[in-house]
Amino acid sequence: MRSLRFSAFALCFLVLGSCTSVVRKPPPGTADLVPFNTFLQGVRTARYEDYAGRPGVKVRDQAAFEEMRGHVLKMYDGVQPVHTFVSDGALFDCIAIASQPAVRLLGLTRIERQPPASAVAGGYAAGRTPGDAKAIESPLRLGLKDPYGNRMSCVTETIPMARITLETMTRFTTLDDSFSKGSGWGGLPSGRQGEIDPGGRDHLYAVARQDDLTNFGGNSWLNLWTPTGGFTLSQQWYAGGGSGAGQQTVEGGWVVFKEKFNSDKPVLFIFYTADNYGTQKCYNLLCGKFVQTSSHHYLGGSWAQYSVAGGTQWGFEMQWKLFRGNWWLFIRGAGDYEAIGYYPTSIFNNGQMARNATQITYGGETAPPKPYPQMGSGEHASTGWQHAAFQKGIFYIPRDEDNGTGVWASLTKLPPPSCYSIEITPSSEGGSWGTYFYFGGPGGNC
Repeated sequence: MRSLRFSAFALCFLVLGSCTSVVRKPPPGTADLVPFNTFLQGVRTARYEDYAGRPGVKVRDQAAFEEMRGHVLKMYDGVQPVHTFVSDGALFDCIAIASQPAVRLLGLTRIERQPPASAVAGGYAAGRTPGDAKAIESPLRLGLKDPYGNRMSCVTETIPMARITLETMTRFTTLDDSFSKGSGWGGLPSGRQGEIDPGGRDHLYAVARQDDLTNFGGNSWLNLWTPTGGFTLSQQWYAGGGSGAGQQTVEGGWVVFKEKFNSDKPVLFIFYTADNYGTQKCYNLLCGKFVQTSSHHYLGGSWAQYSVAGGTQWGFEMQWKLFRGNWWLFIRGAGDYEAIGYYPTSIFNNGQMARNATQITYGGETAPPKPYPQMGSGEHASTGWQHAAFQKGIFYIPRDEDNGTGVWASLTKLPPPSCYSIEITPSSEGGSWGTYFYFGGPGGNC
């Protein structure tokens, strides 16, 4: 028996090279681990005919396909990853900070490496705090490995960049469409929002807002859930420039958008527009406008835990802060705030957001097709703690300054449609949560 076991081991070693581990089949939905150079060569030789007619492919025609292909090649000009890992259905390449597309495409001669200190909340008033939520850590700090055994992290001086593929881009009709927020018109909610606008504004919202407010960003803690049914998010909007073509925003939060991010789970996202969601708009690192400086967080990546009804409530803090010509993004999980990177104000072409924002908005958004998906936890705001999704610790930043103290937001809700709701508690009653709200709902044909 002993010799039989030895012979089996020897045969295994001779054939496979090793018997110390078992190669496991990745879970369904896991991305194939395609080497970067193989991927890039595939883009160079890709043809429209190879994609047209595939399930899920919506690219309009050969011209639209070639525009997408050219964009991918432009983004990866001079880029060579040092490590690659998989998260759900997406690949992430660790690339040198200096080689990221934004540095080249924005013509930067210097990368800002000294962020300001994050702003902190003002004093807390008396009030009943609903409960204790847990801050979630970035998966890239947890020592995890992907289904192929690759470490899910990037070394210092590199950043994780979600791989931009033709397989993902061709799910949209055009390159511009692939930069948009879901199907239909997905702009900043207007004062009339809550009803479907016959002009095509078919995204639905449950949001709270403060208008006519000079601000340099703001802050909120976003509760994480796993809503189902399609495009749905929880986010922050900082906006300026009015409601016409001059409207500009910086945005961020979590979103479920499988067509874009290859995951059924919520992922971390940021977004900007310089022309009211016209041709100057983009998610994450997909078009070379955001300069990432941190190796510890991946835009477009999911988390290891999500909230459960009646149980642990997970979430993270997000802060946008305009300081000396850059809109800095901060994330705080289980530790301190960390600067993730920045949008240079040059992308706003001397528009309002190059100087400051004038409006703050927080809440949820969904997109067609009908029936509309769940928002938040899928439960209405009235169900409250451990059942409805929430944002808390909501304040705005009143000055362009290092560190600084925020001012609690004084929010007014915009009327939501019947399938969603939002209930606001002001800072004067919010205890250690400051200004907060519950929001969400089941969606449906509303």
